[in-house]
Amino acid sequence: MRPRPWAAIFRALSRGLEREAGRPLPSVSEISREDHEPFRVLVSTMISLRTRDDVTLRASRALLALAPAPASLASLPTGRIARAIYPAGFYRTKAKNLRDAARLLIERHAGRVPSAMDDLLALPGVGRKTANLVRNLGFGLPGICVDTHVHRISNRMGWVTTRTPEETEQALMAILPRRYWIGINELLVRYGQAICTPLSPRCSTCRARPWCARAGVGRAR
Repeated sequence: MRPRPWAAIFRALSRGLEREAGRPLPSVSEISREDHEPFRVLVSTMISLRTRDDVTLRASRALLALAPAPASLASLPTGRIARAIYPAGFYRTKAKNLRDAARLLIERHAGRVPSAMDDLLALPGVGRKTANLVRNLGFGLPGICVDTHVHRISNRMGWVTTRTPEETEQALMAILPRRYWIGINELLVRYGQAICTPLSPRCSTCRARPWCARAGVGRAR
C-alpha cells in the first residue's frame, strides 16, 4: 500500500478547524495549557471520562482549587470530592478513584505523578487513554491517546480497521509518523466535535475528504 501523505492530511484537518477558532479547546487541553502540571492533567482526565467538556472543566477547576496536590486530595473525604466534581458522570466512583490514586501517589511515588506507563496504569481508574494523555500533556512524552473521536475518525478515514481503542492505538503507532503522536488526540477530538461528528458528519466541508474512505458513513451533510 502506498504511504499516505500525512503532512497534507494533517494540514487539511488543521485548516478545516480554522472556522471553529472560537470553539473551546477540549477540557483536558485547556487545563494542561495553564501549566502542564502532570497532577492537574491526571485529575482532569480522570474526571473527563464519559463527561461533557464543559462539565469536566468546571469540575476539574473546582476540585483542583480544593486539592491542588496529591496530599490535599488524599486528605479530602470521598463525599467532599464527589460534591466538588458533580455532575460529572459516575462522580461517586470517580471520587473514590481520585482519592485512592492520590494515596498511591504518596505511598509509592513520593507524592508525584509517575511518567512510566505501567506505573500510571496501576492507579485506580486509569486506563491507557488517561495514561497516554498524562504522558503526552504532562510530560511531553510520545504516545497516541485514543478516545472515541480518534477511534471513530481513524476507522472512518480508512487509516485503520480496528474494533477497540486499544487496537487503534497499536495500529496507528505502526503507520503514523512519530511527530503526529502527541497532537493527534486534540486535533481529532476537535474535528470530531465540529466536523466529523458521529452521526451525519459534515463531509461537504471536510478539507480532508480527498483522503477519506468514508467507511461506514451513511447520511452526511
